[in-house]
Amino acid sequence: MEDKDLMENELLVIKGVCDLYLHGTIESTTADVHTAFKDALNVSLDIQNKLYNLMAEKGWYKTETVDQTKIDATKQKYISK
Repeated sequence: MEDKDLMENELLVIKGVCDLYLHGTIESTTADVHTAFKDALNVSLDIQNKLYNLMAEKGWYKTETVDQTKIDATKQKYISK
């Protein structure tokens, strides 16, 4: 398996972990449980960010640049509602 494939898989796994920890944080009923999930979420988000940055550096995670006029038009669309 190529490094790119391994990193893509790891990124998908860590995104799933972040989702689980987020829901655990939201749904927790005690302060201790809330803190435990929130701390785990923050660690997982840091890992996700490092993976993304590594992939972006290698050109393995392409992002699309959007024209500012499109951003402004979308913003106006939702502000006016």
